[in-house]
Amino acid sequence: MAPQESYKLVTVNNNPERAKMIVGKVIEAVKDQYTIVHAANAQSEYPFLIHRLWIFAASMWSPEQSSHVFAQAREINPECKTLAIPQGLQVEKGPEAVVEWIKEELPGLLGS
Repeated sequence: MAPQESYKLVTVNNNPERAKMIVGKVIEAVKDQYTIVHAANAQSEYPFLIHRLWIFAASMWSPEQSSHVFAQAREINPECKTLAIPQGLQVEKGPEAVVEWIKEELPGLLGS
């Protein structure tokens, strides 16, 4: 049985197909623990669509760029949760490393 609470996710990634693939793998891997809906992807560091709960910034963004995106999101919804994937993780270790890193971070993010 799937968990009762649902989480909406917005990704910030200029490669929407990669974001969709990685998020799909995360959703599949954690479906017994979390119900995650990939609501949208913003293709620049200046997203115009910010959803309610949480936002991932891709590993292509610098810490400064991620912080800027998160500050914009918090202006719209101060309670949104954010997660910046370490810069370069995708390039250095591939998409599976990103999926594993996200899975490790989810309990702390969603439990906070």
